[in-house]
Amino acid sequence: MTISISTQPSRIAIIRARWHADIVDRSVDSFVAEWQTTEGASPIDIFDVPGALEIPLHAQTLARNGRYSAIIATAFVVDGGIYRHEFVANTVLDAMMRVQLDTGVPVLSAVLTPHHFQESEAHIQFFKEHFIIKGREVASACRHLLNERAKLLPSVTV
Repeated sequence: MTISISTQPSRIAIIRARWHADIVDRSVDSFVAEWQTTEGASPIDIFDVPGALEIPLHAQTLARNGRYSAIIATAFVVDGGIYRHEFVANTVLDAMMRVQLDTGVPVLSAVLTPHHFQESEAHIQFFKEHFIIKGREVASACRHLLNERAKLLPSVTV
């Protein structure tokens, strides 16, 4: 299969997991706010998936449709006591890497896995603030990556 990088119109996709939506949405909000400070910034489409494990397939589908210059994924993978959350996070990140290597469409991650998370107000507040920072960082990384790719691939626009 041949994947062509089509950016007409150039768009950014955000895939957000709905587990811990109150925390995850902070990264989406800060990404959008930071992204919109770029003159002529690409429009953003936001897609919801139930959890982190559903992100890679959704990213692959979006990457293959040729509408997106970049895909941002955000999720909060915590230890729920049933299985090791590190395995989930590793699986998701490995699959996201595979999507970008197979399609040529960058897939950036704001999928975070804390060592410890408790449903306490202090932890929830800490991670809400942390996801705000991560959203801004991913916006900056996305902007930088697309600018660099535009030098290599003239059809890529921010």
